Amino acid sequence: MSDALIGILGGSGLYQLDALAQVREERVETPYGAPSDVIVTGTLDGIRVAFLARHGRGHRLLPSEVPYRANIYAFKQLGVRYLLSFSAVGSLREDVAPLDFVLPDQYIDLSRRRESTFFGNGVVAHVSMAQPVCPVTREVLARAVHGSLGADAPRLHQGGTYVCIEGPQFSSLAESNWYRSMGASVIGMTNMPEAKLAREAQMAYASLAMVTDYDCWHPREAHVTADMAIANLMTNAERAKLVAAEAIRVLGAEKPDSPAHNALQSAVVTPAEAIPETLKRQLAVLLR
Repeated sequence: MSDALIGILGGSGLYQLDALAQVREERVETPYGAPSDVIVTGTLDGIRVAFLARHGRGHRLLPSEVPYRANIYAFKQLGVRYLLSFSAVGSLREDVAPLDFVLPDQYIDLSRRRESTFFGNGVVAHVSMAQPVCPVTREVLARAVHGSLGADAPRLHQGGTYVCIEGPQFSSLAESNWYRSMGASVIGMTNMPEAKLAREAQMAYASLAMVTDYDCWHPREAHVTADMAIANLMTNAERAKLVAAEAIRVLGAEKPDSPAHNALQSAVVTPAEAIPETLKRQLAVLLR
């Protein structure tokens, strides 16, 4: 398998990266099953990159069906140290409009049916999620938005809370207003447990949330529909490809240190001699 420095998780509308050269498809197996699809590896300006369509090509997987552990573990097996996530979201704030970009720095996890850790079954670890997004990688994404899109860049909101719901249904009006009362900025269905697992895998994770709608809370805007979201996300997806390419160039050139790269340093509390050998081999991938 190819070593890749940077991983890209493409969300709704972003199913491939056209800028990659020396492209090959990798079928990666993990202890948690197969990822959402084949992982496409390639180079951009000599930088090794791995790309995965989160919902599979053709958008085949519901948010609850995405094999989050397999996806993150597969990226780690390929050597990924920086993981960039692109996803469509709804806005929960008046000042965050459709087609705006948001760089969340916090999450509220309301998902219910998803495995959210690599640990258990004989080994215990507790990683800090106080700052779930790598600030260094998030800053690179912010620079990439302006560096790649220039005067055509959408309005970019730096910081904000992403509330992750189970889906696949959109919110009820009561729920949408509840999420707003939490102080959340955007709503989506996929960044959790993705961010938790990336932290356990010691990868520097940051997400670019691309706004498609106002959910259903706005008194003067139409309630979100799949057609509405798809129309806006296709516009955002073309921008996202340019942002991803620029972020890859910056990360490849600078290779910044991140607190996430040492997330497991003091997180594993089970003594090494008490961990079963099969688990040791499985977790060795995360610890490297």
